Amino acid sequence: MSKRRVRPEELELWQQVARSAEKLNRSEKSDWAQEALSKAALPDVEPVLEPTPAVQKKFRIGQKAKTSTRLDMPKTTSDTIAGQGVHMDAKTFAKMKRGKLVPEGKIDLHGMTLDQAHSALNRFVMTSHSRGLRLVLVITGKGGKENPFEPLERPRGVLKRQVPQWLRMPPLSSAILQVSEASRRHGGSGAYYVYLRRR
Repeated sequence: MSKRRVRPEELELWQQVARSAEKLNRSEKSDWAQEALSKAALPDVEPVLEPTPAVQKKFRIGQKAKTSTRLDMPKTTSDTIAGQGVHMDAKTFAKMKRGKLVPEGKIDLHGMTLDQAHSALNRFVMTSHSRGLRLVLVITGKGGKENPFEPLERPRGVLKRQVPQWLRMPPLSSAILQVSEASRRHGGSGAYYVYLRRR
């Protein structure tokens, strides 16, 4: 590496700075150095306060807790359908739930695969709507007892869970006014009433 030559104006400037500098005592030097280091090393940061642990009140065995813990249980398909609300005439809905209305058409999806059942359901509902029918029955079967805590779906009862979802999706949702579980007279929890809109 080659040495750079100092120009005369740079040398003159350095000499002016050196003449204006004052010598520090050792005590002043150490105070100044500590102050400079503390300013340089520590940026302006708010101190982080550690949370204090919550004080627990004494609790005896058998004593009732003052706060109540509410657990929301997973909903079954029946609970979900029952909680949708009524979108049709209340009197007609009550008759339908009691089995007093007779379905004008029905489809049985027993023994079909999901693909076959989905296309058959679409075709049946859209045809029934175009013919002006109002109440149709979709039979899915009860399947095995539904357990909402199971991590994986079991192959039994898949249509019972899947059909209400299909009925809420387009193109069927535009033709349907209400979906409800059938009364015992028409299949109970193994079938659904589908109340269609007027054309």
